[in-house]
Amino acid sequence: MRKKIFSFAKRFFMIKALFFDIDGTLVSFSTHEIPSSAIEAVKAAKAKGVKIFISTGRPKAFLTSNLDPIRPLVDGYITNNGALVEVGEEVVVNHHISADDVKKLLLDAHQHDYPMILMSRNDFAVFNRKPVVEKVFNVGLHIPVDVNMIEVEDIVKQDIMQVTSFFNFQHEQIFMPKIKTCVAGRWSPEFVDITSVNADKGKGLASVANHLGIDIKETMAFGDGGNDVPIIQKAGIGVAMGNSMPGVQHHADFVTSSVDSDGILLALKHFNVI
Repeated sequence: MRKKIFSFAKRFFMIKALFFDIDGTLVSFSTHEIPSSAIEAVKAAKAKGVKIFISTGRPKAFLTSNLDPIRPLVDGYITNNGALVEVGEEVVVNHHISADDVKKLLLDAHQHDYPMILMSRNDFAVFNRKPVVEKVFNVGLHIPVDVNMIEVEDIVKQDIMQVTSFFNFQHEQIFMPKIKTCVAGRWSPEFVDITSVNADKGKGLASVANHLGIDIKETMAFGDGGNDVPIIQKAGIGVAMGNSMPGVQHHADFVTSSVDSDGILLALKHFNVI
């Protein structure tokens, strides 16, 4: 646990905003849907006046129909691992990668022959496309990368919010020091999400809390991947899913059951949110 003392009083602190990762947290990796227990839990929290936020590594273009059961309840989005934060229709945070670093990323992908997805606020493009892109996104995550995709030469004219590079951890250790204004967040052995150093999910949560005028202690965040660690650490109550890696669970205040075993419902009841 990240906090040696987790007070009894904190357990019953009034939670005013909830933040949910998508893949492996809200949405099951096996069914690619939100479990019915999680849908009912989110509805119950919303009915009590709690604000609902999505916190994801996905760009807006990859927010697919599996969110539809709770989409009308959502008050805002932290997308691109915190590079873009929106509350309602208002943009609260917008951190893009410098044009110079985008060039370095493209050059490295070309030199080492790996694919890369470039994401702007509303669009995306795939550079050096290979079968692993379909394997991870189309099959593994049920995200159709062929829908609404634009050309690389068009997207580089926009501000790039995030780059998903398909290289391993070893290459990450070698390459990332070359782009000092960026940070890497990995939640898959196949790829890493790269954003501005000013962006992560935890900073996104803090910006939402400030925008809403609520205390950080009044927030609760759920996650399962390495890119969720900053928000789990920042939130008043950080919850790791039972299906998350031990390295993620170590930073949490509470480890709930898995996404497929009513983990969200269990945690919200445990902390008397619902």
